[in-house]
Amino acid sequence: MSINAVNSNGKVTAGHLKKTAYLYIRQSTLRQVFENTESTQRQYGLRQRAVALGWPAERIEIIDCDQGQSGASTVEREGFQKLVTEVSLGKAGIVMGLEVSRLARNCADWHRLLEICALSSTLILDEDGLYDPCHFNDRLLLGLKGTMSEAELHVLKARLRGGILSKAQRGELKMPLPVGLVYDPAQRVVLDPDKQLQNTLRHFFETFRRTGAAWATMQAFAKEELKFPRRGQAGSGELIWERLRLSAALDTLHNPRYAGAFCFGKTRSWKDPQGGRHCVDLPREQWAILIKEAHPGYISWEEFEENQKRLQHNLQTRGIGRHGGPAREGPA
Repeated sequence: MSINAVNSNGKVTAGHLKKTAYLYIRQSTLRQVFENTESTQRQYGLRQRAVALGWPAERIEIIDCDQGQSGASTVEREGFQKLVTEVSLGKAGIVMGLEVSRLARNCADWHRLLEICALSSTLILDEDGLYDPCHFNDRLLLGLKGTMSEAELHVLKARLRGGILSKAQRGELKMPLPVGLVYDPAQRVVLDPDKQLQNTLRHFFETFRRTGAAWATMQAFAKEELKFPRRGQAGSGELIWERLRLSAALDTLHNPRYAGAFCFGKTRSWKDPQGGRHCVDLPREQWAILIKEAHPGYISWEEFEENQKRLQHNLQTRGIGRHGGPAREGPA
């Protein structure tokens, strides 16, 4: 059905035309913004639909500040929040978006917008047609579209997750490697060909084997005036040699890749209602995938497990010592 035919049914009234028409434009990622330009042009093209319905060009406002933002949540989507505010204040005559997924990929956000549009008598337009949320049939159809949009996002995520898990189960998933391990031209994990780096890591594990503690290993490196390697720029940059820190020693001892093991799903992450991301380490029995002897390492798996027992024993010993000592200054 054409827009003019829909308009002849009386959905667009003089009251709607006195208010502002809002065109909401969004792409999920910056890569889509730069590469999928056709979709962006189609979204901007909806402005002509508003003109055809009777809105003067000066009363058509384009909200496009959410480019590169996911529609799964309203967090960090200032444009969508502005749109909801304008609708709730009764300033909007129509809200336009190429499709429901541009406005929201979350049913809660979508139905909240529908409710506000119904209360303020605001129309909704997408590429398929014009809808009045005050009418039951239109509201039902819009709700169904929102549900399908959220389900589509779930299917896309499940498909992507399935592909990642399939590669991980074969140990072929390419992941960032700790210093001392690299990918060869065939994309297999091998020891870094830098002999100084190899010798330093082997000396590190030998020192821990002798001292039995990460702190003592760090002190031994300091006494011998030895540097320890790390990669800059989140593990992918230039090799840097610096003083061995306790955090680096613990990270090295806890990393199963040094024992030649491929592991996936060591952590669990989630977002809170404010959009903050949290991450916790999972116990080994809850790791999604663990493949021993998947590639060369600096120590055996048996030695890695023995190291974990030593570290846990050291932690418990320090804990007993702290609690058994005299009371110190503190909030209590």
